[in-house]
Amino acid sequence: MLNEQVIAYCERTDLTYWSEPVNALTNASFLIAAALVWRQTAGLPLARALAVVLVVIGVGSFLWHTHATGWAGLADVVPILVFILLYLFAATRDFLNLPAIWALGAVLLFLPYAVAFSWAASQVMPGLGANAAYFSVAALIAAYGLRLRQTATGQGLMIGAGLLCVSLGFRMADGAVCAIFPIGSHFMWHILNGVMLGWMIHVYCRHMRAAPPPA
Repeated sequence: MLNEQVIAYCERTDLTYWSEPVNALTNASFLIAAALVWRQTAGLPLARALAVVLVVIGVGSFLWHTHATGWAGLADVVPILVFILLYLFAATRDFLNLPAIWALGAVLLFLPYAVAFSWAASQVMPGLGANAAYFSVAALIAAYGLRLRQTATGQGLMIGAGLLCVSLGFRMADGAVCAIFPIGSHFMWHILNGVMLGWMIHVYCRHMRAAPPPA
């Protein structure tokens, strides 16, 4: 099962290694984003960890779009989940100024929340599949942004939620545009997600640099 190959995207027409060259190579956006924010993360352990995970996301997605196997699919999605949970912990603790135990609670509640949100979204829009889980992340980012709407951090989070929604549009359109654009639109999901995740790290770093030191 882990070694079974699949064709999951418009660009892939066979099971050879380079059947998705555009989807594979646009994962460089994650590496570029990590490089651009790297210096900002100095002295901020969680931010630096997020930048490292961003690199791993790019590598994992590259493996998925070249090997197209079950194990490569795990290499694609697991780092994304790690990034989400790390950022959720950081956002709850540092944006909302809540104790670390509360931030850990938010992390533990994320999966039940995502499952419930995905189920509800799928009732309204059947066929969303994995996209519903990603929309749950966009909704969570927007919720934190609205909570902090009077601040630069809140506005930055709303921009991040908007970028994720746009990139999800390209992810969902991949199969539909196949007939008129043979490489599909999934590659734009990579490019915009690289921008969005780099932006989210920047928002966190900017918040931490501006925040007063703890008493």
